[in-house]
Amino acid sequence: MAEAALIDGKVHAEHLREQVRLEVAKLVAEHGLQPGLAVVLVGDDPASQIYVRSKGEHSLAVGMHSVTHRLPADVSQEALESLIGELNADPLIHGILVQLPLPAPLDEKSVLAKINPDKDVDGLHVINAGRLASGLAALTPCTPLGCMILLRETLGDLTGLRAVVVGRSVLVGRPVAQLLLQADCTVTIAHSRTKDLAAVCREADILVAAVGRPRMIKASWIKPGATVIDVGINRVPFDDPEKAAAGKTKVVGDVDFKAAKAVAGAITPVPGGVGLMTVAVLLQNTVTAAKRLNGLPD
Repeated sequence: MAEAALIDGKVHAEHLREQVRLEVAKLVAEHGLQPGLAVVLVGDDPASQIYVRSKGEHSLAVGMHSVTHRLPADVSQEALESLIGELNADPLIHGILVQLPLPAPLDEKSVLAKINPDKDVDGLHVINAGRLASGLAALTPCTPLGCMILLRETLGDLTGLRAVVVGRSVLVGRPVAQLLLQADCTVTIAHSRTKDLAAVCREADILVAAVGRPRMIKASWIKPGATVIDVGINRVPFDDPEKAAAGKTKVVGDVDFKAAKAVAGAITPVPGGVGLMTVAVLLQNTVTAAKRLNGLPD
């Protein structure tokens, strides 16, 4: 059997960003509407700062209005939620994203609940989760929507395919299962306590790994020819003893990639797969929000 085709997240993300750039230019030219994204960063976590900077740079690159609010780690709950209220009321802002996790003792659920659901471009508000579950128009979490874009561009029509999602988080597992159902797949949500998890995974034409455990999904768990979407981002020590002794780490997915690519039909690498789609989908969600808020068709 031939080695699995690699699903290149970089190529797909670049294509999506170009589509967004053209759509933004069209909105500006035809409606005088420039989609606006506000990102709120609390504290000085290095990884969060990198993510926020990337989001700002990409939004500007596609012609969007971009604002970043940097707040100290000791900001009060009241001050943070007051800023959210101001952004909700700002007609130039169509998308609001609060970079998670928030420093303790801030209440993330309370903050997310304050965001106008129609500006919730991360898709984390309970109203958007309910809309998605009900099959209504919703702003969908970026990573699950990125997974679906990769699947559709790799496989085309997904109707009737058996999909297994390993992981039941509200961030990825549950919303990606809802999206697969909407695409007329037969969907199983599995998790670490699923009985005979390996056998359940082997039933999948589409296997989405979103459990947060490095290399948990073995090659023997994968149906030959299946399409594997690896959402995991896990830091582990290098195999090289010298690098490991120096405390150096590398990023791996939830799938044992080297072994799995000999069995799967197509697979996303980590890094270089799903993760690169997330910011591109965030831009797309902001454009969608801007259209809906201004009474324009998606």
